[in-house]
Amino acid sequence: MDGISTILWDVGGVLLTNGWDRQQRDAVVPRFRLDVATFEHRHGEVADAWEKDEITVEQYLLHTVFFEPRNFTQAEFLAAMRAESALLEDGALGILRQLSASEDYALATVNNESRAMNEFRLAKFGLLEVFDGFFSSCYVGLRKPERKIYQVALDVLQRDPEEAVFIDDREENAAAAASLGIHAIRYEGSAKLAEALAGLGVSVTETVAD
Repeated sequence: MDGISTILWDVGGVLLTNGWDRQQRDAVVPRFRLDVATFEHRHGEVADAWEKDEITVEQYLLHTVFFEPRNFTQAEFLAAMRAESALLEDGALGILRQLSASEDYALATVNNESRAMNEFRLAKFGLLEVFDGFFSSCYVGLRKPERKIYQVALDVLQRDPEEAVFIDDREENAAAAASLGIHAIRYEGSAKLAEALAGLGVSVTETVAD
């Protein structure tokens, strides 16, 4: 196929703030008067499994927080985690919406996220309506920058790498996609993204999400 047919998107750092990265954990964990070092150590032990959906959110919280009695509930802690998600300042949601409205491209996520956070974020920020597919780590059991997660997206969508674009704010993730022949764009703001897409023949107007 001539030209770009498919655009693959990271979510945290491109469209929204990150779901449960270090910044979000640093905001929530001290609020509940937990020891940060202990939490981070225990988080590191299960983060990969949690994002690959090998353990449930209840198992994640039991390991990281509720391994001893607390004066708050799992529901309260999870609500605080989810409350950290917001639209990214100078995010690409406006551009995504333009591309979705055009119906000229297949649009899908390729992101690392746990099921509990991913499904909340997709629904809250209206992403279910603009994407055609979701190759999230919690659904495919793979995490970026593993090359196979990008290959799975191409295989399921039946696209060749040269007709696909991948957008991510992290260099290592963009590089992994590029190693397969996918056009990789490191996200550095909506204006630069619009310019990079135009260079690939994808015309959009720079738009900052409301």
